[in-house]
Amino acid sequence: MHRRCPGLVVRGLIACVPALGLFMAFGPAAGASTASASSAPSAQAASIAIAALKNLAIGQHAPNHLTSPSSLRVKGLSQVQSTNWSGYADTSETFSSVTGSWTEPSASCTSATSLAAFWVGIDGYSSDSVEQDGTLIECYRDTAYHYTWWEMYPTNDIQVVGETLSAGDTISASVVRSGTRYTLKVTDSTHTANSFSTTQTCSGCANSSAEWIAEAPSGSSGVEPLSDFHSWTLTGATASTTAGSGVISTFPDDEITMTNSSSQVKAQPGALNSSGNGFSVTWDRSS
Repeated sequence: MHRRCPGLVVRGLIACVPALGLFMAFGPAAGASTASASSAPSAQAASIAIAALKNLAIGQHAPNHLTSPSSLRVKGLSQVQSTNWSGYADTSETFSSVTGSWTEPSASCTSATSLAAFWVGIDGYSSDSVEQDGTLIECYRDTAYHYTWWEMYPTNDIQVVGETLSAGDTISASVVRSGTRYTLKVTDSTHTANSFSTTQTCSGCANSSAEWIAEAPSGSSGVEPLSDFHSWTLTGATASTTAGSGVISTFPDDEITMTNSSSQVKAQPGALNSSGNGFSVTWDRSS
């Protein structure tokens, strides 16, 4: 079921998450730890965590963007704020591919459930369609679960593929369009079982933007707490359009800072590197 979620500035990966209420009933006493899938969580906890993810659905989001206060430095063509995205978006072209690579971040988890997604995609920044894939961290019961996934909105919800991803894995992701066919591919070079390639079709997708994003997914009550992923560094970013191919800085690019309702920074993107094909996003607060 798709629904409109309040307080969102831009479209996101995961919007309406009625299943997140399931997590809260199983939380242990408060306390913090740094953990990954390799910490051998209980089979029951792992089963609950993945079951909830499989029920996630994207909602409708208004594609408006807010210009950041002048106190925030402008590094891209323009700087905007979002309640759930942090990274870069290329615009003003018709896009046919987007790529990027990263090392899967670790997460410092507490007893509170939180989420963080890292992805590349076409559309979603100024359109109602989105074609995207990447990795996801789900903090649940003091443990970080890592997944690979893909999604074609509005055709389907998030499709979880790999469940054995770990912090430190080497990841590359791409979305490549040929006419109305989209090939979504994620490669985990460290644990290859998490890798996948799928081809989907969309005759009405806009192809109006390309993105490289760290995201705080959202639930039925709004944006969920952002998992403390410390830092996410994207490298080797490329995009192709009807006008040619290049890197992030080749095309008009917007830098997106994730903020809360009080305009406090939650996740801050750094400047593009000298090659224009990479940047880092630094976690600042969960909500």
